[in-house]
Amino acid sequence: MIEAVESSANMPAPVLAAYSYCEAVTGRQARNFAYGIRLLPAPKRRAMSALYAFSRRVDDIGDGGLPADVKVARLEETRAVLARIHEGAVEEDDTDPVAVALAHAARQFPVPLGGLDELIDGVQMDLRGETYETWDDLKVYCRCVAGAIGRLSLGVFGTEPGARGIERAPEYADTLGLALQLTNILRDVREDAEDGRTYLPADDLAKFGCSAGFGGPTPPEGADFTGLVHFEVRRARALFAEGYRLLPMLDRRSGACVAAMAGIYRRLLDRIERDPEAVLRGRVSLPGREKAYVAVRGLSGLDARHVTRQTVRRRA
Repeated sequence: MIEAVESSANMPAPVLAAYSYCEAVTGRQARNFAYGIRLLPAPKRRAMSALYAFSRRVDDIGDGGLPADVKVARLEETRAVLARIHEGAVEEDDTDPVAVALAHAARQFPVPLGGLDELIDGVQMDLRGETYETWDDLKVYCRCVAGAIGRLSLGVFGTEPGARGIERAPEYADTLGLALQLTNILRDVREDAEDGRTYLPADDLAKFGCSAGFGGPTPPEGADFTGLVHFEVRRARALFAEGYRLLPMLDRRSGACVAAMAGIYRRLLDRIERDPEAVLRGRVSLPGREKAYVAVRGLSGLDARHVTRQTVRRRA
């Protein structure tokens, strides 16, 4: 049973301190994410910070410089912490603040914690050095590391009673996660190559003459790198269009949060489309003023209303 959401005034001091720790981690390490969740009421913002802090721990294990066998062991330790949270075995005075905060969030909101197991599965795929022949193969990975986060977030956001098509909300949240992850893959293509990772599907790379990889600031000789990027951008845009159907199903502030986060990534996608080779020269990002504009647009409900009008036109 989900408990009534506590105010900070009624929250035990150790739990409030655990949430403060998670919010500090989020603000320091996830600027795009932090921009979005600041639009949420405090209980939801705290819960989202707890989800992020746990996810960040998993990602840091995968991306860190530890030997592979130590990473595997650390991931299993993290999965054991998640099992304790599942079982309600984390006390308020536990020494792990992320576990304390996440356990409290899971009591406050119907968060499908199995999604964090999927995230661990995805990082283990990275450790095995898996590559992807087709988009369908890559989708499996994206659903683990990003689609699952979309579904977890939906557990915090909730849906508006009586919203049309509400049974498809988890599907749309999952699809929006795929859109964000594909944008990340495009943005980080050179950084990933330097780490020995290739995420874009092998058949797409071959189609555009890019199978040699992306180890430098210019595309492989004879490659149609611009064509490859534009192809993947179109795929990401289609995922965004589908995932944005979630917005009218959320309350105003949750919808604003999703619109802000997704809007930042859509604008990143616009920049990548305009100058594809920029991703080979360095990380593409948005200035703070542009992120602020996207947040205001999300809070105004413009994106949600736009999606609603599009949905009505399709049904007409």
